[in-house]
Amino acid sequence: MNVIKLLFFSLLVSILSVSAAVSQDNIQIIHAGTLLAIPGENPLKNQTVVVKNGMIESVQSGFKTASQLGYKNVEVTDLINKFVLPGLIDMHTHLTGERDPDANPHEWTTQNDQDLAFKSLPYLERTLHAGFTTVRNLGADEELIGAIQRATDKGLIAGPRIVYSGGAISATGGHGDSHGYRTEILELDENVGICNGADDCRRAVRARVKQGAGVIKITATGGVLSNTAAGLSQQLTDAEMKSIVDAATSLGRKVAAHAHAADGINAALRAGVSSIDHGSYLDDESVKLFLENDAWLVPTLLAGVSVRDELSVNDQIPPAIVDKINTVVPVVEASFKRALKGGVNIAFGTDSGVSKHGENAREFEIMVDYGMSEDLAIKSATLNAAELLGMKDQLGSIEKGKYADVIAVDKDPLENISELKSITFVMKNGVIYKLK
Repeated sequence: MNVIKLLFFSLLVSILSVSAAVSQDNIQIIHAGTLLAIPGENPLKNQTVVVKNGMIESVQSGFKTASQLGYKNVEVTDLINKFVLPGLIDMHTHLTGERDPDANPHEWTTQNDQDLAFKSLPYLERTLHAGFTTVRNLGADEELIGAIQRATDKGLIAGPRIVYSGGAISATGGHGDSHGYRTEILELDENVGICNGADDCRRAVRARVKQGAGVIKITATGGVLSNTAAGLSQQLTDAEMKSIVDAATSLGRKVAAHAHAADGINAALRAGVSSIDHGSYLDDESVKLFLENDAWLVPTLLAGVSVRDELSVNDQIPPAIVDKINTVVPVVEASFKRALKGGVNIAFGTDSGVSKHGENAREFEIMVDYGMSEDLAIKSATLNAAELLGMKDQLGSIEKGKYADVIAVDKDPLENISELKSITFVMKNGVIYKLK
């Protein structure tokens, strides 16, 4: 063999060796003592979950060894004394901020996106460690949340999978617009989501999609935490909301509507939104419209509890906001019970950022306290949320072909929903982020 042939042969062997190394599958095995593979169905005992390249490869009865499964040198994660279930999904978060009674209310005027990105890191990690492997983030600067999404997808930082809206689409002067500063300062806040009239709102949808939004958020009504005495009633017009939904649908996006008062809830449902987030004053007409349009309620009960509790420790909340907190919080429980009794589709959401990140599971306790069963509460944060996201073939259960998003707790949350506040194991996309 001449020198040229020898060099070619050596190069070929090197290429084949590298190719073999690159193509080697990443196999993981989980032994689950109790497995809620499909929320809404009965848990299974003594199960083996096989993960291949970040996806669920199979779920098998009994504790199978690597050799029995045809694998060598595969590490087994022992969860035989745990209750194992799919990663949880929070359909309403704000990962780039968190309310702090001691913070300077004007701090936003001194910070840039880099500051906010670094502040977000612990929020992302707390959310993931709390068992929430996927979130829908409804409200943040598009460039900031987009960069965070890409970093978590690549595994550069620890955090949940993110579907984001960017900022909301809102009426001028409404919830979602900026308030309380001099005109010159407000003009520095270039918000492409502020719109007036159906055509302008259509433009706003297209701008949000261009900026990377995977879902469109609108503020159909006033909001509790906007510093303006504008109330909680409808703010976007019927025509504006219909234009938004039509534009979003044509671009393959669903619409989530922030809505408190019944007039705005019902107008948004008639316009064809996919979800009503908050739904504080929903009425019998609302229930009818939810059912007719196969829409979802994302109740965010924890947000109301959190701001009510904040009133006792924070005397710097503007009067306009205090009035709205005192008005809306007492009615939320009745609205949730009306939706539950009426058979409305309910998907889990917390509005975390209003409450503290990582405490998302408190929402489960409130839902159960307000009459929802433990199994339906868990389903709301798994299969239901996955369906609303349009990702039911990828998320929400532990089945072959879905993302390997797996969490565990010490005891059965179907017996005591508070167990979900103490997550002991978190896997997202086959990567273990927490094990204790």
